[in-house]
Amino acid sequence: MEKKLNNLITSLILATIIASCTDLDTTPRQSLTPEQALNDVSGYFAVSNSMYNRATSFNYYGQQMMIAPEILADNLRLVANTGRYQGEEANGDRDHINLWNSNVFGGINDANLIIAGIDDENVTGEEAQKSIIKGEAYFMRALFYFDLCRVYGYEPGREVNGFNLGPILRLSPTLVASDADFRERTTVLEVYEQIESDLIEAIPLLPPVPLGSEGVYFGNRGAALTLLARLYLYWNRMQDAEAAATAAMNLLGLGSSGDGLTPPGTYVQGFSRAPHPESVFELELRQVDWSSVDGVNNSLNSLTSDSDPAAQFIIAASNELMATFEAGDVRRDCWRETTRDGIEGPVYASRKWTGFKGDFLENLPIIRAAELYLIRAEARYQSNPAGAREDINALRTQRGLGAVDNVITGQTLFNRIMLERRQEFALEGHRFFDLKRNGMNITKHGDFLEVPYSDYRILSNLPLAQIQLNELLEQNPGY
Repeated sequence: MEKKLNNLITSLILATIIASCTDLDTTPRQSLTPEQALNDVSGYFAVSNSMYNRATSFNYYGQQMMIAPEILADNLRLVANTGRYQGEEANGDRDHINLWNSNVFGGINDANLIIAGIDDENVTGEEAQKSIIKGEAYFMRALFYFDLCRVYGYEPGREVNGFNLGPILRLSPTLVASDADFRERTTVLEVYEQIESDLIEAIPLLPPVPLGSEGVYFGNRGAALTLLARLYLYWNRMQDAEAAATAAMNLLGLGSSGDGLTPPGTYVQGFSRAPHPESVFELELRQVDWSSVDGVNNSLNSLTSDSDPAAQFIIAASNELMATFEAGDVRRDCWRETTRDGIEGPVYASRKWTGFKGDFLENLPIIRAAELYLIRAEARYQSNPAGAREDINALRTQRGLGAVDNVITGQTLFNRIMLERRQEFALEGHRFFDLKRNGMNITKHGDFLEVPYSDYRILSNLPLAQIQLNELLEQNPGY
C-alpha cells in the first residue's frame, strides 16, 4: 500500500512538473496525441509548424527578443510611460530578458519530437520531405538553445568568477509524465558543442533557397550556415566564423562589393516587404496567428512606430544612436523624426516595423544577409584587416556610404565594426549581445549608468518558481 501511495505521489508530482515547469513543455500546439499526429509525415509537418509558431510569440521574437536587447543597451529609449520596458531601460534587478518560458522550451520539445521519431520505419511519407523537416528541427533546436545561452550564460572564455552554466539540455522529447525528470543546468560550452553538432547535422539536410524568397520562412541551408558563423563568433573561434560566413555568402551569391544586398534606394522599403529582400531566415506572421487585440497591444509596430493613429508608440531611437549616422546613410531613414507629448526635442519613430500587412501585422526577419559581412569582418579584423575593411565597405556601398579609411586596424577597426553592427541591426535584437559577448560594459543613453561587464545584471535571472520546483537548478550569481 505504501509503495502504491508513493507511486501515486510521484505520478502527481511529475504531472505537476509537466504542467508548470517550462523546461518540460509537452503540449503540441495542435493538441493531438502522439499516435494521431506522428504516424505520417504530415503529422510531423504540423509539429514543425508549432515549433516555428512558438518563436513568433510576443515573449520571444514577436516582441521581447527584438526590443529588450536594444533598450537594455543604448539604442532605444522610452517616450511614454506604460510600465513596459521601464525596468529594462534602467537595468533594474531582475528586469532582463525572460526566455525561460514555455514557448522556448516547448519549441525545443517540438524539435526533439521530430528528431527522435521522423525516421521511424512506420512513419509514412516521402523520405526527402522527412529529411528536410528533420533538418529544420535541428536548425530550430540550435536557435532556441543559442538564445538561451546568450541570455542566461557567459560566452566561453568570458566567464566572470568562473561561472559557466547555461540552460538545461534536453535532447529527447518529453511526451508523458514518465518522461519527465529534474536536471541540472549544463555548461555553456557543452551546449555550444551541441548547437554546433545540430547545425552540422542540419546543413546537408536543408535545401539552399534564394535570398528573400518564400523558402526563407523555413530553416534552410544558408540560415544554418549563418547561424553556425554567428555561433563561432560568440565562441571566439574566428577562423571557423570566417569559414562558415564565407560558405554562406558563396551559397547565397553575396559578392565582395555587396552584390546581393538591398541597394540604397530601396533599403527602407525592404522592411515593408514579405519576405524582406535580404532575409536568410524570416518568421512569417499571419492574421490567424493572433487575436484582434494583439496587434495594438503587443506588436513591434504598435510599440515602436506611430504609423497608425491607434499605435501605442512608447519606444523610440535614442538620441545617441541617431547621432552616430553619417550624412547619406540610408539606415538613418529607418527612423522618422516626430514629437511626443511630454518629451522635449525630436523623437524618432521606427520605420522598420510598419505593420505593412495590415492591423499592425508584419513578418520578422531574424537573420539578414548583411550580418554575414559583419561576422566575417569581425572574424578577420585581427588576422586580415584588409579583408575586414573590404567586408565593411561592401556593406557601406549598399547603404549609400563611401569606404572607410584604408589604414584603420586594431581597436579602431574593431570599433568601426561594432558601430556598423549597431546601426545596421538597430531594433533587431543584437546590440546588448554584441557588447556582452565581447566582455564590454553595457553603454546606456541619457543619464542612465552603464552596466559593468562584471555586474550580475549582465545575465538574466531564472524564474523563482523554477528554482523552487527544481532543487537541482542553480540560480545565476547575484540573484
